Amino acid sequence: MKMKYKALTPLEGKVAILDQRQLPHKVELHEYTDYRDIIASIKTLEIRGAPAIGIAGAFGLALAARAEVNTDVEHLKRILTDVASELKSARPTAVNLGWAVDRVLDIAHAFNGDDKKEFESHLWDEAVEILREDERLCDAIGQHGEKLLRDGDTVLTHCHAGALATGGAGTALAVIYAAKNAGKTIRVYADETRPLLQGARLTSWELMQEDIDVTLICDNMAGMVMKQGRINAVIVGTDRIAKNGDVANKIGTYSVAVLAKEHGIPFYVASPYSTFDSSQAATGDDIPIEERDPEEVVNWGGVRTAPQGVKVYSPAFDVTPRELVTAYITDKGIEPGGRAD
Repeated sequence: MKMKYKALTPLEGKVAILDQRQLPHKVELHEYTDYRDIIASIKTLEIRGAPAIGIAGAFGLALAARAEVNTDVEHLKRILTDVASELKSARPTAVNLGWAVDRVLDIAHAFNGDDKKEFESHLWDEAVEILREDERLCDAIGQHGEKLLRDGDTVLTHCHAGALATGGAGTALAVIYAAKNAGKTIRVYADETRPLLQGARLTSWELMQEDIDVTLICDNMAGMVMKQGRINAVIVGTDRIAKNGDVANKIGTYSVAVLAKEHGIPFYVASPYSTFDSSQAATGDDIPIEERDPEEVVNWGGVRTAPQGVKVYSPAFDVTPRELVTAYITDKGIEPGGRAD
């Protein structure tokens, strides 16, 4: 699927990143040649979304290889091992970041020549392949997922899992786009997703660019619209899925899953294979949960919204247990969850 806007675009020797902090007011691209700028971009949420930051991390490592001009290949491999650790620590919850960086690092260590230009090219090509692969994965997720939706359905989604969060058409939103391409009329309710309003700023904006009927609601309205019979399905993305099927996604997802079960509404998680973590997280308890700067909660748009000195607890993600998931929409097909209705 061809999308109007992309999170990241590789150029000759640099990477262009769409600054998602500026949306929906301004579409602004920044071009980077330094891996340290990629790290800052990930940390500050200039680029966000599990697949997208994984792709950014892959290109970050490739850029680091190009920057080290006065060293041989073997020494450069050792440098890149340290750079990879820096990149992977930029955001801890999304498994895609470590997966993509390690994939490029493996290509680096497998290289057997001493031609630095060839070495750089191998790493860059692998990063490009990760991007192209994600495009294909998103399309596959959309094709499998749209079969779960009927013409006229209304979908609730939380946070943002569209083209701006991936290398392709998204995960959760790819299902919506594929349904539209199949001739179905699908409406979307988007939670605003506090505290950084990714649903309000990004999901609603992206869907409007793609001519999808979208209605924005506050996070605490989800239960009411479900009770009113306005929602036929919930579809969300994810930053990591544990071996047992527990799902880490943007804070508030767990609450939505509980409400969906209470109202008998299917709760779907859309995800590529790279988001499944069978090696480091046996259950959701093993998933590291990133905590964000308290200033993101007490300020918005330069205006303070809470009293000085108030204590803040601001986890960026929560974990939804497998028992609340109806099914996983993956690039390989539909996998049943643990919810028995």
